This record gives sequence, structure tokens and C-alpha cells, in this order.
Amino acid sequence: MIRNVVLAKLKTGYDVAEVEQIQQGLRNLDCPGTRRYTVGSDAGLREGNWDFVIVADFEDTAAYQGYDEDTEHNRLRSRLAPFIDQVARAQFELPDS
Repeated sequence: MIRNVVLAKLKTGYDVAEVEQIQQGLRNLDCPGTRRYTVGSDAGLREGNWDFVIVADFEDTAAYQGYDEDTEHNRLRSRLAPFIDQVARAQFELPDS
């Protein structure tokens, strides 16, 4: 299984309503091979945290690549891009349980 983690620092004054709509659109994605998909905003429990997060689990590398290339996913990604100051991403293999 592949876990994808994305963190974004958003620019000061970003459009909160637009980001919430983008998050909902991401939650509604239905890409084959997705096992779990979580999108949210920082809870504000610690200063300096990043603003936006995605944690997603995919059956395998092919499923992750399908998600990464998905037309709707990329449309939402491009809507979010103007609000992003910094982004960090990582994909890693989860051990079998």
C-alpha cells in the first residue's frame, strides 16, 4: 500500500470559502484503488503548523499514479495553486499489517 501525504502553507489572506470548496471536491474524488482519503485544515493546536493537509492510502503504485494523473484531481489542484505559498509531498510504502 502507498501512503501519500501533502502539506501546504497557504498565502496570507487566502479565500477560505474557495479552499473549503476545493477540499470538498477532493473528498468527492472516486479514483480506483483509493483505500482511504482524508483532506482537512490545521486545527490550530500549535503555532507554525501548515494550513492544508491530504493523507491518502492507495492499493499500490499504479493506483497512486492514476490519482496523480486524474483529470478532476488536477483541475482541483490547479484551483488551489494560487493560494499556496509552500507545499511538501511524500509517498511511501506502508508495511503489510
